[in-house]
Amino acid sequence: MISLSNVTKQYQAASKAVTAVHQVSLNIQNGRFVAITGKSGSGKTTLLNLISGLDRPTSGQIEINGVTLNELNEDDLATWRAQNVGIVFQSFQLLPSLTALENVMLPMELGEKLPWQQRRQKGLALLTAVSLQDRANHFPAELSGGEQQRVAIARALANDPQLILADEPTGNLDTETAETVFSLLENLTENNQTILLITHDPEFAKKAETQIQLVDGKVPA
Repeated sequence: MISLSNVTKQYQAASKAVTAVHQVSLNIQNGRFVAITGKSGSGKTTLLNLISGLDRPTSGQIEINGVTLNELNEDDLATWRAQNVGIVFQSFQLLPSLTALENVMLPMELGEKLPWQQRRQKGLALLTAVSLQDRANHFPAELSGGEQQRVAIARALANDPQLILADEPTGNLDTETAETVFSLLENLTENNQTILLITHDPEFAKKAETQIQLVDGKVPA
């Protein structure tokens, strides 16, 4: 599903170029649960942003399910991402003026896949799947951190994406809630969805089917 070939990403910082990801090549099959580990600054988030199409490589090629991201313009890339990728951020990124249900429905509205009533029904079903059906009409400020993260996971699943990218989704949560969130993500592979999880937690990393370690932007041989 995911194929990276000699992918490098450089940023210009002051008078010098900083290499965040350096000649990374890897292949990840459909339906895998993959943990991406490494120290802060090792390039984990940059790698996830490249795979999601939120960022573009300086060199190298990224292909996902036969689509070469390098060849897409910005509009096509945004359309592809909306249809194929769900992203779970550590900081939740919920819109404070929308209810939990409205936050979950938002990707469906942007993707224009379903009529409004079906979007609402699907949004409620997704909130039920993360045990938050009774919080559907609550705003983010009225939810705990764990509840907000579960809303974020439901939102990431709104358009039935083949690929779920989660950047430290348990980093701000207590141990029990983190376990719940991890289990929710882990169970998605039963639907042949592929999960890429950035984590600093070695116990969570051990539970993944595959571990990819980044060291100074490289995958050690």
